Amino acid sequence: MLAEKTPPQGARSWADAWTEAPPITAHDGPPASERQRPLAPLRVLDLSRLLPGPMACRHLADLGAQVLKVEPPLPGRPGLPGDDAAYMGPGEDGVSHFYRVVNHGKRRLVLDLKQPDQLATLRALVAEAHAVVEGFRPGVMERLGLGYEALQAINPATVLTSISGYGQEGPLRLAAGHDLNYLSLAGVVDQTRTPDGRPVFSHLQIADQLGGAQTAAIGTLAAVLGAQWTGQGRWVDVSMTDAVRQHQVILGTDALADGESPAPGASLLNGGVPCYNLYRCADNRWLAVGALELKFWQGVCAVVGREDWAARHWSLGEAPGSEAARGLIDELGALIASRPLAVWVERFAGADCCVTPVLGAHEALFGRAPVTRDEGMQRLTAPALTLR
Repeated sequence: MLAEKTPPQGARSWADAWTEAPPITAHDGPPASERQRPLAPLRVLDLSRLLPGPMACRHLADLGAQVLKVEPPLPGRPGLPGDDAAYMGPGEDGVSHFYRVVNHGKRRLVLDLKQPDQLATLRALVAEAHAVVEGFRPGVMERLGLGYEALQAINPATVLTSISGYGQEGPLRLAAGHDLNYLSLAGVVDQTRTPDGRPVFSHLQIADQLGGAQTAAIGTLAAVLGAQWTGQGRWVDVSMTDAVRQHQVILGTDALADGESPAPGASLLNGGVPCYNLYRCADNRWLAVGALELKFWQGVCAVVGREDWAARHWSLGEAPGSEAARGLIDELGALIASRPLAVWVERFAGADCCVTPVLGAHEALFGRAPVTRDEGMQRLTAPALTLR
């Protein structure tokens, strides 16, 4: 059970703030059951901006947590969000879709933390909160009077989660950065190269989402759970660069063994084998073949009518990146290029050998993608998890 807390005498209570704060987005799906809201007692103050922190808190809100997103007033535009994310990209009524998506399920509380009375309001809410999430540069929370020690003095069980590019300590702690910088320093950009060696962009913000949001959500929940057992909160220090680096498990073990990073098209999982590759179709669409295991590769060979290729597999001695492997990649590529994507999708339907179309973003998010469990999963505001 999460501990119940009471606000200081005369201070604004969490219940009052939650009731008075407007929802950031309207509810757009069926009401969630209690089993789908295991974090319903959890109270979180979200002081973060842009993507990593807001998305971390969005994950908690999806699981039922009460998340109050605290934002400064916007000068000259009362009623509009004070987060820059609200004005990034297309939207409606002056507020971006991006902002609404990453803050779905929260309520917005406008506070100018430079004003003593409004800072006092936030401190009163800390007394009842289980967690505070922030994404400022190191030192900002201390200057606001909201550093870890200050929060502990208000509520010893409160968890502070700080998300930054490079962590609260170290030589880069105060350096500015964004997703591309963190991925570059974590070794990810080096691995997303074309065969001619040019690095390419991913439009999925891997460091912000994996290194920031996911790591922060897990760390926050672990620290809150620990506080329930011990009565003592913790400071969760999330370095997005470090967190992404720690997820480089396969690449890291390859580099450790070989002493260098694998070149594009030279290893098992980066295009060096025909059974795990991307192939262009006749209509310029792409087919993803992920038949890593021998049985799946044999299934692919049967569907394309080339059973003579079935024994040419990495597990049977055909080395990734070898001349033989590259030759078979070219042969299979020529075969796939002879038909449009729809033909291959039809032929592989039901074959159970890890072959899928490469969908465009709009197809995957809003079309009738075959991976969709139900139409509700197509909403960007649907939870990432399904709890039963």
